[in-house]
Amino acid sequence: MDRGTERDAPPSRGADGGAADGPAGAGRVPLAVVVVDREGLVSHWSTGARRLFGVAKEEAIGRPAIDLLPVSGALPDPEDDLPDGGHGGYEGYAAYDGLGPGLDSSLDRGLGYPAAGRARLSVPGGSEARAPGDRGGSERVDVLWWAYPLVGPGTERLLVLAADAAALRRDDPADPLAVERIAPAFALHTDFPGAAELARRLPEILPSMSVGDSARIVGQVLELGYPVLEFSQNDRIPVTPDWGVARRVERRARRERAARAAAEGAVAPQDPDDEGEDLEYVAVRERLEFLNEVSGKIGTTLDLSRTIEEVSRAVVPRFTDVVGTYLREQVVAGEGFPDGVPDTTTLWHRVAVEHTDEPGRWDDVVPVGEAMPFPAHTPFFQCMTTGLPVLVPRIGEELGHAIASQFEKRDIRPLITGRSMLVVPLKARDVVLGFMILLRHPERAPFDDMDRVTGAELAARAGLVLDNARMYTHQESVAETLQDSMLPHIPPRMAGCDIATRYLPGTLLGRVGGDWFDSVKLPGARTALVVGDVMGHGLNSAAMMGQLRTAVQTMAALDLPPAQLLRNLDDLAQRLGDTYLATCLYAVYDPIGGELHLANAGHIPPVLVRAADGRSELLELPTGAPIGVGGVPFEAVRVRVRPGDRLVMCTDGLVEVRGEDIGVGLATLCESAAHPAASMDDACDTVIRALNTRGGRKDDVALLLARLNGIAPDDVAERRFPRAPSQVGPARAVVREQLHVWGLDELADAAELMVSELVTNAVRHSRRNPVALRLVRGDTLLCEVEDDDHELPTLLSAGPGDERGRGLRVVSALAREWGASRTAAGKSVWFELALPHR
Repeated sequence: MDRGTERDAPPSRGADGGAADGPAGAGRVPLAVVVVDREGLVSHWSTGARRLFGVAKEEAIGRPAIDLLPVSGALPDPEDDLPDGGHGGYEGYAAYDGLGPGLDSSLDRGLGYPAAGRARLSVPGGSEARAPGDRGGSERVDVLWWAYPLVGPGTERLLVLAADAAALRRDDPADPLAVERIAPAFALHTDFPGAAELARRLPEILPSMSVGDSARIVGQVLELGYPVLEFSQNDRIPVTPDWGVARRVERRARRERAARAAAEGAVAPQDPDDEGEDLEYVAVRERLEFLNEVSGKIGTTLDLSRTIEEVSRAVVPRFTDVVGTYLREQVVAGEGFPDGVPDTTTLWHRVAVEHTDEPGRWDDVVPVGEAMPFPAHTPFFQCMTTGLPVLVPRIGEELGHAIASQFEKRDIRPLITGRSMLVVPLKARDVVLGFMILLRHPERAPFDDMDRVTGAELAARAGLVLDNARMYTHQESVAETLQDSMLPHIPPRMAGCDIATRYLPGTLLGRVGGDWFDSVKLPGARTALVVGDVMGHGLNSAAMMGQLRTAVQTMAALDLPPAQLLRNLDDLAQRLGDTYLATCLYAVYDPIGGELHLANAGHIPPVLVRAADGRSELLELPTGAPIGVGGVPFEAVRVRVRPGDRLVMCTDGLVEVRGEDIGVGLATLCESAAHPAASMDDACDTVIRALNTRGGRKDDVALLLARLNGIAPDDVAERRFPRAPSQVGPARAVVREQLHVWGLDELADAAELMVSELVTNAVRHSRRNPVALRLVRGDTLLCEVEDDDHELPTLLSAGPGDERGRGLRVVSALAREWGASRTAAGKSVWFELALPHR
């Protein structure tokens, strides 16, 4: 041991207390090193102590330290009581200041010399006293000493360092700053046991210390001779190990003996096993603090992957050095609760690996995301089938080989052999969701029974958090599936128009809502465009939305006028319940006539962007009452449109922001809708960016954009035929001729055959008016035959002897699609043929 100062010191003795051959190095003074055990006996006596106190090592070892070190206040009296109420002697020294009874900390008081005024020490546990010199007699020397308490599994309880204070003042005894910076430090050549192991054991004492910090501290202590009194570190040291804790029965018996002795007026003897009770209290307390700390770090989010990451990082490095988390396949997939006890075929997904080893050491051998089963002879299978933690104090060669056999060509044995392993199950409602594999470095204390209990409690809390995250993930998946199933998958192209849609769930109120959009193919190459919003949020609103959307689909297929459709929808909502309220905007686009037919039920108006000048406007529609109010009439309006115009329909969640007038949002909608875009998807994104970045949106958003391209007159052919069977032939000829003009001769045979069947039926069932035939060339070839009979045709099963019922079967077999609907004058039967690929 030595000390360092900023001034030259006089010639001194060597580190072992003997005389040095030459002058000592600047700032170095020999120290006496004494170690005292729990009984107050000397267990180490350096040669420096022999020189300073005049007692040989052979005579000092095993003797009471208080007899050999007559330093006033340097050592505690075993019969005294500590200020905190504990017992005197060296057992209680670990919880004491380290100065001895009656002394204040050197950080709080100055030390005075008889002739040198006052000075300050920079190290705790230091003071000045008088002791006999090595020349014997009544001569006394000034001794500067430090006392350090030792806490640990060994018997040593106090480290005492002493130096001849007179040697420090030899140059100028009157200098009050002569001992201003006295501080002992480890030297390279000292006879104190274990000093040579300091550099190696420092990272073990502080396992969370980085390599750079460790090297810096060791270099300062061993190379420069300066002590490290304090450094800032946020991580906590590992959980206190179990140091041979006394049994509960033995502790109870000791308490009873102490109580009897107190009642009889006797002094109970000091029981050395009392230390076990103190250590158990410390160990249990720190484990409870650890579990409480971990509980506060996990569960901050309901995201499953984030929760797994929090659990892994909470236990490394304080409780373990390596942790791997495995979950069952159903849990990772966000499915329902896994059924049954796991077996050897159960797949376990490795979802997280956290460790303190060098980067990349575990990544290639145990990559995250891998799925594998575990055989019955492994500790992992035992843990997941019994639901109990499995402790392996040390992984031997045989077990390491058995575990490594599951990793095919990757040799995991160097990573696990010799380490202590603890496997803890992650359970919820008595079902194993997964397990955690905890590994400690071979140099670290292995897991014990107390660690098994701690790991089980840790896994129980982590399993509960994971189950909450799993249930949330599952419910979110169910909500998304429900929402996706209720929202239609609209094709990007309909007859005469291009369509793009967007749906955004509410940011704060869940992923399920009552907003919807839709498009329905209507007779005459028309398209119905719908946007609606059920009031409220959650599953009830989503369920009502599904019912209303189905009703709109059904009534639109009947080709009801917009106002009549909303009237029927309002009646349906009232029959479903008085709490069913919704807004709806229904528009029918006729690409041949270039017209929009719209009706509104309490919804925000649509925006129409004119292609001619790029001007956007809110269409003025009769607002109407929401669906479900009842007793309110609905009105429809017609708006002329030209090819290239764009129609924007959305729900109020896009334009309405809390605390802001809705007119601001509508103005932003008009402005953003007028921006030119390369495609309809780009136009949707432009609108969303302009309105969704304002902040404050909490409602669902449904957005539908339609570019109204129209159908050119050259792509439409119409003819009327009298009600006579002889008109079937001319109808066939018109079809063949028109298809030749359009360059669709490949479709002529099939189209002639189906038109002849439909015209034959129309002529037979028509009452007074002529039969109308219309051909429309678009993305498909559309053929429509209209008559004034309101009875819709039915597909029949024709037998070998039946004369009727085969016409619609021919149409059903040859057409891409076909259908029939009522019109204001009668009915329309139509079919479509796919255009030949070119």
